[in-house]
Amino acid sequence: MSKERTNTEKLFDLIKKPVITEKSVGASSLNKYTFEVAKEATKVEIAQAVELAFPGRKVKKVNTVYMPSHSKRMGYKFGRTDSGKKAIVTIEGDPIEELVGV
Repeated sequence: MSKERTNTEKLFDLIKKPVITEKSVGASSLNKYTFEVAKEATKVEIAQAVELAFPGRKVKKVNTVYMPSHSKRMGYKFGRTDSGKKAIVTIEGDPIEELVGV
């Protein structure tokens, strides 16, 4: 039997992990948070997923960036990194304490 995925399960799978860098932590003071998301995710789906993952927060704006793969060298072998997508989400209201590390 094939079990059909619900919309909430799909939304939870869109956000892979938060991106914690010096630049993204600095932007968190402006209520902007960076997440690594699935490549097929749209801005509307990302906004719904963030509001579902962090209840009580309202998403004001979503910016997405495609990250292409890069060639990488390990010894004499060459390879490529994975390509991906990240989203910079602007939140209205209270900051997300779990991501800031306060």
